[in-house]
Amino acid sequence: MKYMFIMRATAEAAEAYKEVPFEEVIRQMGAYNDSLIRAGVMLAGEGLADTSEDAGFVVDFSEEPPIVTDGPYGETHELFNGFWIVQVASKEEALEWAGRCPLGPGSKLEVRRVTEFADMPDFADFAHVDSLQNDAGPRSGNG
Repeated sequence: MKYMFIMRATAEAAEAYKEVPFEEVIRQMGAYNDSLIRAGVMLAGEGLADTSEDAGFVVDFSEEPPIVTDGPYGETHELFNGFWIVQVASKEEALEWAGRCPLGPGSKLEVRRVTEFADMPDFADFAHVDSLQNDAGPRSGNG
């Protein structure tokens, strides 16, 4: 089973992290990532640029043509600032790994199962797409 761990942070979390040396935050996250990799469960993971860096935008499909807006990213007190995708045997194993994530006060980790074609019997004819994605490996340069 694949799960996505969605890291969310509040202003409280951002303030708390200012008290911790950046090198320590990187060390803790690196150790967590290494443990996921050594266990063979990590498929992907990335941190996202800070919203103050003009590093993103929102595409709203409520109208035609869609409306593009530079951040902030929605009416929320929590910002999505990173993710992991893991391959584990069970929901319980996902919970175990999520509980080890080195996040502090004001942070949350949302855990969501990733839907696969095997979960959708009506689309069984498309199951080969999952295996193609798994066999493709890292993609290069066009996106």
